[in-house]
Amino acid sequence: MYKAVQARMRAWVRRMRAARRDAGMVTSEYAMGIVAAVAFAVVLYKVVTSGQVSAQLQDIVKQALDARM
Repeated sequence: MYKAVQARMRAWVRRMRAARRDAGMVTSEYAMGIVAAVAFAVVLYKVVTSGQVSAQLQDIVKQALDARM
């Protein structure tokens, strides 16, 4: 039984070491991540600068500035 546990532990350690070697992203993954982040930023910018959302944000800011403390 001890040898079986020892063999499992060695196999687990090997898997962990192998996973650690592949933990980083490669250049193509960085590029895809940047493209996705820029696309999300563009969509968010368009939503925030749209007329309806902009008016609601302005109302929220006005209410916050007019609030009594």
